[in-house]
Amino acid sequence: MRYAALACDYDGTIASHGVVDTPTVEALARLRASGRRLVLVTGRDLDDLMRVFPHVHLFDRIVAENGAVVYDPATHDVQMLGDPPPDEFARELERRGVSPLSMGRVIVATWEPNDPIVLQTIREMGLELQVIFNKGAVMVLPSGVNKATGLRRALEDLKLSPHNTVGVGDAENDHAFLGACECAVAVANALDSLKARVDYVTATDHGGGIVELIDHIIVSDLAELNPRLTRHDLAIGQSTTGADVHLAPHKGVILVAGPSGGGKTTVTTTILERLCDATYQVCIVDPEGDYHDFPGAIAVRGNDTRTLADEALRVLDRPSENAVVNLLDLRLDDRPPFLQSLLPRLLELRAATARPHWIVLDEAHHLLPSSWRPSEAIVPAQLNTIALVTVHPEHVATSVLRMVDTLIVVGREPQSTIDAFTRARGDAAIRLPAHEDVSNLPWLVRIGEPPFQFRVFEPAADRRRHQRKYAEGKLGEDISFYFRGPEGRLNLRAQNLELFMQLADGVDDETWEYHLQQHDVSRWFRDVIKDESLAEDAVEVESRNELSPNDSRARIRAAIQRRYTTPA
Repeated sequence: MRYAALACDYDGTIASHGVVDTPTVEALARLRASGRRLVLVTGRDLDDLMRVFPHVHLFDRIVAENGAVVYDPATHDVQMLGDPPPDEFARELERRGVSPLSMGRVIVATWEPNDPIVLQTIREMGLELQVIFNKGAVMVLPSGVNKATGLRRALEDLKLSPHNTVGVGDAENDHAFLGACECAVAVANALDSLKARVDYVTATDHGGGIVELIDHIIVSDLAELNPRLTRHDLAIGQSTTGADVHLAPHKGVILVAGPSGGGKTTVTTTILERLCDATYQVCIVDPEGDYHDFPGAIAVRGNDTRTLADEALRVLDRPSENAVVNLLDLRLDDRPPFLQSLLPRLLELRAATARPHWIVLDEAHHLLPSSWRPSEAIVPAQLNTIALVTVHPEHVATSVLRMVDTLIVVGREPQSTIDAFTRARGDAAIRLPAHEDVSNLPWLVRIGEPPFQFRVFEPAADRRRHQRKYAEGKLGEDISFYFRGPEGRLNLRAQNLELFMQLADGVDDETWEYHLQQHDVSRWFRDVIKDESLAEDAVEVESRNELSPNDSRARIRAAIQRRYTTPA
């Protein structure tokens, strides 16, 4: 299930002229019976909504006052997500003749054409308030509060992610919360400006459009809209032709395979970073501790398997948290049985909340070996949005390999890895086009499509290591920079960028200009520091003969400091 919740606007969406008709109420009840959750997101004051809508109990949360109030119909608990304006503000609006004027728990509302008076009063009183417009309504709220912030709080309470939410609305103030949802829908009567920015427009208006949408969700989980939702695809690299390489975040089984040292961790870390940056939740099962320090995730570790699984599920209970399950403290023979006990619990969490969005299994040949057989608790068909990382694809369970639809192969003998994969699956051979081989670049194979090579985007974690290594580290004698001068009288070694800058400032002008004229600086940046952008900046300085030595030093220093953090 991709969509676990439906977030609906009220006026103009589920309601027509303030009233929700019986077919729409029945459709909302059907959606709730399907196991999904309902959130009502409205600009109305909560008390006003309760007067006009007797079916609030159908909703798991009510986001009222344009995001300022979250209400739980089951417990009657009310959360205010902002402070109301001071009483003096409303009194001043009344004194200035603003009418009608209504006040909720947080919101102050009126109608056009009172907006110039409202804005002027806010400015003159020096208040940190914002004005939101909605089909003639003028709503005053604390700065930063809108339907999107209210929806996020409601979903957090329900332990759901916006990535598993469909949002539907009709007017200006719906832009924010629809943009926060994985799938944005407008009813047929919506403003044209809203229709232009959503993923789907219903064929019918108001409640009829809601009935239409709900029927699609129940029948197909909106699978027919998946081709339109490419805005969520994750860019992980570029092909050799310069085109971005994307992965869909909502489906697929990925296998990253190749020999040790071939780059599997780099590819996997890039995928993980892209998922986390887009706030998709991940759970990494990490037998060797390679991801224990992965930024953005909480690592759990221990030798008690029950406690370890409980801790992992406790982390994943919050949609905003990611988990690394480090198995280093478990005996080798205990690790596969531990996964067999953890996976059903992860899949149970997925059934209830549609997350974690991705499960990553490192050393998959050990955790899901060829001897593994499906059980009632785990069947291969449930293993969607899972990434497997392995040195030996031929040693991974065949039933799992047959679920793989994307293969990423690293290392110097990619054909051997692909051959092992296809033999284990029982598939026809996949031949790589040797004439296109670019040494050491990964191959991406989407099953049924031609393979191609791509340059994976460098993970931020690797960039940080790269920066520390070259800014402050100690490069070997063979790759250090040497200031020798035109006659080789000097032999000053710079084993990192910090020392390079110090020596550059200290050598005589003749030595400095000699190395610039020989393009030694840009060559070192390109070949050793492996920073093409920095090298290009150095080339520009090297080509500027009119620059004084002090100017050229300053430009090189500035180029380095823009990219690398160095001690003062």
